[in-house]
Amino acid sequence: MSQQLSHIEFNDALADISCFDNGTEAREYHALIHVSNPQLPFARQLEAVLNAYATLVEDTLPGAQAVFKRYFLSDAANQQDEVVVADVTDCAKSIIQQPPLDGTKIALWVYLMTDVQTSITNSGLYAVSHGAFTHLWNGSAHNLAANSEYQTRLLFNEYNMQLLEEGCTLEANCIRTWLFVNDVDLNYGGVVRARNQFFFTQGLTIHTHFIASTGIGGRQADPNVLVQMDNYAIAGIQKEQIHYLYAPTHLNRTSDYGVSFERGTCIDYADRRHVFISGTASINNKGEIMHPKDVVRQTRRMWENVETLLKEADCTYDDVSEMVVYLRDLADYQQVKGLYESRFHGKPYVIVHAPVCRPGWLVEMECMAVRQQDKPDFPAF
Repeated sequence: MSQQLSHIEFNDALADISCFDNGTEAREYHALIHVSNPQLPFARQLEAVLNAYATLVEDTLPGAQAVFKRYFLSDAANQQDEVVVADVTDCAKSIIQQPPLDGTKIALWVYLMTDVQTSITNSGLYAVSHGAFTHLWNGSAHNLAANSEYQTRLLFNEYNMQLLEEGCTLEANCIRTWLFVNDVDLNYGGVVRARNQFFFTQGLTIHTHFIASTGIGGRQADPNVLVQMDNYAIAGIQKEQIHYLYAPTHLNRTSDYGVSFERGTCIDYADRRHVFISGTASINNKGEIMHPKDVVRQTRRMWENVETLLKEADCTYDDVSEMVVYLRDLADYQQVKGLYESRFHGKPYVIVHAPVCRPGWLVEMECMAVRQQDKPDFPAF
């Protein structure tokens, strides 16, 4: 089955929603909530988003609970505190300055599920339990160490301790990370060094596997926070359920240019497959930037790369639940928006301002997908 899409308009907000419903009790939804009136002050825009979310949960998506939220803000220094106070939902929340490029001050991506039990663990991770698995989410982790390398090292050390407290390890259970880097052109090198070194100590190498990830520009309210990490792990997952995506006709291994993440990861359950596509740009299988300084051709090559990764997981864009699109140059928004509307109208997506880790990459995207399957030898979702 493919995603069921819906579009709902509210007072001063709108939502694009995808639904995966294969007849079981565990339905999955992704909603991208946007402000429809960019002239409103921030407090009113935040209110519009929260009211739209509340209506979705109470009236439109019966029984659905938020398991992860990400707020995209235009000015975290003046907005972050208001979001923290206003949103008391008991789920993992990521709040990051990556301005929505439609001229508004805030947008919200929320992932919801039915028939789950949620709680916060002693380790501080948010647990979403269903069947034999506990999905462990975390958002907005940060610290104030001296530089981006030290901050990243400490983030992974602390996360590793949290996983160990849950009976998990980074190597066996972590599925996805996001690393938001304040001034990515300056500070990304420190992130790469710390991640490479830490992964090596945990047995994550070119000969084993890495973790699907996005490393992208983004900042918190405090300018001294150089790196924020969000992450997702699954307690109870078995090695045979996890597969890594490479698309060697289109992409090279990230280790070829000194970084350590997987291009994509898919997770098999008895009734569904989850696919996590890392931040993907216009690159070829030699690691070269394709179509320098041409955002239209870069967007199309990026789509082709993602499509090839999805195909390796026996998926298509019809199976994609949500997309986040990152642009380096604000002036490219109208062109890229037109391309996305032409191909993906109605699909939940957001386009934000966030420089990619290489200056020559003008656009990057990430996505999640889910498809129905019948594999009775795998554990049930």
